[in-house]
Amino acid sequence: MKRVIALIMALMMVFALCACGGAKEEAKAAEKVVFKQGFDLDYPPYSYRNDAGEVGGFDVEVCQAVCAELGWEYEAVPFNWDAKDAELNAGSCDCIWSGITIEGREDDYCWTAPYSNNSQMILVPEGSEIKTLADLAGKVVGVQTATSAYDLLNEGDQAELKASFASLEVYETYTVAFNDLMAGAIDAVAIDVTSGNYLMSKNPGYKFLDEALGAETYGIAFRKGDEALRDQVWAGFQKVVESGKFAEIAEKYPEIKDYLVF
Repeated sequence: MKRVIALIMALMMVFALCACGGAKEEAKAAEKVVFKQGFDLDYPPYSYRNDAGEVGGFDVEVCQAVCAELGWEYEAVPFNWDAKDAELNAGSCDCIWSGITIEGREDDYCWTAPYSNNSQMILVPEGSEIKTLADLAGKVVGVQTATSAYDLLNEGDQAELKASFASLEVYETYTVAFNDLMAGAIDAVAIDVTSGNYLMSKNPGYKFLDEALGAETYGIAFRKGDEALRDQVWAGFQKVVESGKFAEIAEKYPEIKDYLVF
């Protein structure tokens, strides 16, 4: 009888330990952080979603590396760029991380430090009669909505230049704008230099004008009040840089590499 009682007691202890271990595992799972990166669904080489629904790009890969460094689960939240603020404010994503310009938006978000420099340029066919910004007078120029180039031409330092255009055609993505440039539907595209470099690498026969529309830097934008989350992500970002993973990812994106701060 004593042996039976001892066996029962031993089994009870095993069950108790298993239950305790299971509870701990459940608690760990509950504590798992899911970080949701909001990004432009068609902004290569920074971010994109292809026809198969797969996501990629420099910013996407770096964010995934940061999540791996922090032990977080990564979740992609691609959207149309003009919906970025609505998506962020609704809590659909934790940040906007997709080649987003700091200048002019300093008070709109909780920012990290810059990780890339950039310039806004004018892209034209190599044989174009357009040689300078002044030559854009009477021409049809394309731009992506809600971008720095759009802001510069509509409300910024280049509003006077825009007034000289025959028209400024606004597109949801630069991919569509560039397709219209190739088709001859527009004469030029106002675009950031890194995205323009990417498009030209896939489609030779185009060039930038020597004059830039403006200079800027890229950062990661969080909701105001999310300083704690911002600091966690930036600490993870720094670790990715120190580990060499950031440079490894940059090697895959030559259009961006020379403009990176780190």
